[in-house]
Amino acid sequence: MDKRLLDILRCPVCKGVLYYDKTAAELICRGDRLAYPIRDDIPVMLEEEARELGPEEEVPAA
Repeated sequence: MDKRLLDILRCPVCKGVLYYDKTAAELICRGDRLAYPIRDDIPVMLEEEARELGPEEEVPAA
């Protein structure tokens, strides 16, 4: 994931900062507990494509 792109991307729901989870290929919003997929190196920033993080899933620290 390009660092410059990550710096400007925000959660489409709350406009919060996103955390890049390289191993899962997801962008995670800590506030909404949503994970947006990255497919073919393209972030899919649609709320309906995001998955909700389960209560047992740890949200990475800033």
